[in-house]
Amino acid sequence: MTARTRSPRDPSRERTVILNQLLLGLVTLFAAGLVAASDASRDLGALAVGVTIVLLTSAFTVVVRWDRLPTWVPAIVPVTDIVGISVLLAAQPTSGVELLWAFPVLWVALNYGLALTISLCAAVTITYLEILSRAGLPFDTRGALLPLTIVALATFGHILSRRSGAQRALLARQSRTLRAAFERARTQEALVSEVLQSVDFGVMRFGPDGQVAVTNPAHTRLYGEPDAPLFRADGVTPLTPQERPLARARRGETFEGLDLWHGGFGTGRRALQVTARRVRSDGDSGILVVSRDVTAERTALRARDDLVASVSHELRTPLTSIIGYLDLALDDELPTSARRSLEVAERNAKRLLTLVGDILSASADPAADLDARMRMATTDIAALVRHAAEAAAPRAAERRISIDTKGVEPTTAHADASRIGQVVDNLLSNAIKYAHQDGNVWIGCANEDGRAIIAVRDDGPGIAPAEQGQLFERFYRADAVRRSSVHGSGLGLAISRDIVRAHGGDIHVHSAVGEGAAFVVTLPAGAPAPALATTPASDSRGPEEER
Repeated sequence: MTARTRSPRDPSRERTVILNQLLLGLVTLFAAGLVAASDASRDLGALAVGVTIVLLTSAFTVVVRWDRLPTWVPAIVPVTDIVGISVLLAAQPTSGVELLWAFPVLWVALNYGLALTISLCAAVTITYLEILSRAGLPFDTRGALLPLTIVALATFGHILSRRSGAQRALLARQSRTLRAAFERARTQEALVSEVLQSVDFGVMRFGPDGQVAVTNPAHTRLYGEPDAPLFRADGVTPLTPQERPLARARRGETFEGLDLWHGGFGTGRRALQVTARRVRSDGDSGILVVSRDVTAERTALRARDDLVASVSHELRTPLTSIIGYLDLALDDELPTSARRSLEVAERNAKRLLTLVGDILSASADPAADLDARMRMATTDIAALVRHAAEAAAPRAAERRISIDTKGVEPTTAHADASRIGQVVDNLLSNAIKYAHQDGNVWIGCANEDGRAIIAVRDDGPGIAPAEQGQLFERFYRADAVRRSSVHGSGLGLAISRDIVRAHGGDIHVHSAVGEGAAFVVTLPAGAPAPALATTPASDSRGPEEER
């Protein structure tokens, strides 16, 4: 006999045994009462014995702790019931109590294996036929119908049991999967909560209805009181209630890198950088606000700008004196070669003074408006390039570098000659610094498609692609350059790009490691129409820097 697998501590097994047996006991008692009341009763003693067997079995099922016994033990109950019903049937073979056999057979089919079910069906059939034979009753259609009914019920019960067993197994697997998923979700939730509690940047998520769904202590610490004053990036202009970042995020707006100041003057102000992005979770769209304290960064940038401004200011006085004495020297009668050298020195001193002025302006305002200080006119770009090559010749000679100017073609542009000369000088100076010793530098210019193009190329080590994106940032110098003996401020390319963009042009770099670097400047060849005048184009990201 093969019992269906069950937990030995399953409380539902005990309830099932008791309920099934009590139901059978009540039906048997009622059927026995009907048989006893009939005149056709032949053997009241046997009737009483059968009822007693069923009732005692019912009482036995109530007092026994079935969940503490092996799974095969409850099978004794339906076997005992079949014996009791057989005794009842023997008392009155024509009473119809044989139908009660359906209860124990169906119970066995639902809860135990196929072997026990077949054995009980066979036993019931043999017993039934034996009782009919002893009572002298003919084996007619009614006699054949009962065994077939019992077998059909047993088959139905077995199939139903298999199906319910498969469903229970499926539900058990799904339950285990759900428990595992719940545990993972709970672990992830605890991890996310722990991370949110420990990070030093504020996080707040608004749901689709604008209500706060998630926040962390850092957010509360950064913002303090809800009505604390907030100011724009200049630290002076207050934000209106509608302009405050949380109010904008609550309305569903998104923004990136919003700079603001938190707190009034003299109250320990904090510089905050706030970003709001749209996120989706379970089909719902919300806004995630991340706030970061950037006070230390802003203070460091201001200290750097103050230092640069101070140093640049100190350079102005000696440069002014140098230019003055050069002017006095040029007023005297001088040999042609000496005058030519002094003119080159004066031109570069004036450009250095202009550079100092640019640094001072950039320190005061990173988005300084260069266009307001430019004098635009039709400019001979070719002459500027030749003058720059001539001025750079002594530095190139020190490293035995040749400057190739064969690519210089007649070129004009609507530009500030002094500013574009500053750009060419800077690009040529960089090319000489980074070219290989005994190497070559090429410089050229041309007009093409309504533009003036200036190109400077060296045969140096080249620039890695990862560094080209930062090349035009203020004060940026590549790692390899910082470790070398090549000196620089990291401002040359930054200021050059600002100047070129203020002219309505642009500057690009083309380079690969080991293949040198080429810088290409494009400028409008003619003056723009008044209605289409280019707005001063100081880049909000700051001037570009030397390599």
